[in-house]
Amino acid sequence: MTQRKIGVLVMSYGTPESMEGIEAYYTHIRRGHPPTSEQLEELSSRYEAIVGGVFPLRENTNKQVEALQRTLDERARDTDTAYVCYQGLKHAAPFIEDGIQAMAHDGIKEAIGIVLAPHYSVMSVGGYLKRAEEEANKHDIAFSGINSYHLHPALIEALSVRVREQLDAFVGEGAPREEVRVLFSAHSLPTRILEMNDPYPEQLLDTSRAIVKECALHDAQWQFTWQSAGQTGTPWLGPDILDTLEKLQEEGTRYALSVPIGFVSDHLEVLYDLDIEASGKAQELGISYKRTRSLNQDPLYMKALADSIVGAVKD
Repeated sequence: MTQRKIGVLVMSYGTPESMEGIEAYYTHIRRGHPPTSEQLEELSSRYEAIVGGVFPLRENTNKQVEALQRTLDERARDTDTAYVCYQGLKHAAPFIEDGIQAMAHDGIKEAIGIVLAPHYSVMSVGGYLKRAEEEANKHDIAFSGINSYHLHPALIEALSVRVREQLDAFVGEGAPREEVRVLFSAHSLPTRILEMNDPYPEQLLDTSRAIVKECALHDAQWQFTWQSAGQTGTPWLGPDILDTLEKLQEEGTRYALSVPIGFVSDHLEVLYDLDIEASGKAQELGISYKRTRSLNQDPLYMKALADSIVGAVKD
C-alpha cells in the first residue's frame, strides 16, 4: 500500500541554544538591529537565572515534536496516510522557511502547519502561518494552517487536571479551596489588536471559562491577567500579573494560583516571569503562590495537536 505522505510543520517562537547564542537571537527578534549592551545584559541575566548557563530550553520543543510524531504514527497505523513532523521556529534555526524547505527536499507535496500556542492572533499565530504558506507556495506544496485549538476537550482536560492538582496542594497546606484566586494568563500583545477585532483576548477567556467550569470554580475565584509585555514604548494589554498581585494583596487575598494557559512548555516567560518575578512579588506581598505544571509532552496535549492535524487534512 502506497501511503499518502503529509508534512506537519510544528512551529514555535524559538529560543537560543546556548548563552553564547543570545545576542544573535535577540538581534533577530529586533529585525536585524543588535540590542544595546544593557538590553543584552538584562536578557542574558534572565536566562542565567533560570538555566544557570546550561540550556535545556530548546530540548522542550524537540521533545514535544518527537512526542507528537509518535502520537501521529500511532494514529496513522493501518491507514493509507503518513505524517512527518518538521520544526519551524520564528526566531531561531531551523526557521519556519527551513522547515518548509526540508519538506520540499523530501518530496512532500502536502503540508499542515500548527503552532505550539493554542490561541490565534494575527500578530502571533497568523504571522507564523503566513510565513509558512509563502514559503510553501515557492515549492508547490499545498499548505493548510491550523489557526487555533483553544477549546479542544483534551487541552481543557490537561489544563484542568493541573489546576485541580494545585488547588489540592493549597488545601493540603490548610488553605480554603474557595479562597484561592486563580490567575489565568498569557503573553500580552500591543493594545492595537483590540482595534483589529483580533480574537486573541476572547479565545483566552473562552479557554479560561472552560477550565473554570471543569474545576467548579465560583465566579469571584478567578480572573484573567497578562504577562511578559514587551518594552516597545507603545501600550500593551494589561493588567500585568505583577500589578494584579498587588491589587489582590490590597483586597486581602492570601492565596494565588498562576495558570499560564497561553504557554505550552517551560521557557523564559514561565520559568522567569512567573517562577522568579511573580513568585518573588507574591512573597514580598505575603501571598502564598503556586503555578500549574506546564503541558510539555503531556499525552492529552499531544492528542489535542494530533486531532487538530488529522482534522485539517483535506480529502
